[in-house]
Amino acid sequence: MLVISRKKGESLRIGEDIEITVVKIDDGSVKLSISAPRNVTILRKELYKEVVEENKNAIVSDISILKKLKK
Repeated sequence: MLVISRKKGESLRIGEDIEITVVKIDDGSVKLSISAPRNVTILRKELYKEVVEENKNAIVSDISILKKLKK
């Protein structure tokens, strides 16, 4: 894990095409600007966890439904 300090207006790069800039620093929060190609998905971690959980729930299915479709 990389831990890095940045001030307002400073940025860091991830690879050649992603740049994260510190836009605003307030009491206990930081506003970031992320510049990335359109094909890169950017999600907050808590939202990402929800998506992963929903995907897990989606693959757990009731086999009786499949049996009904077979009829």
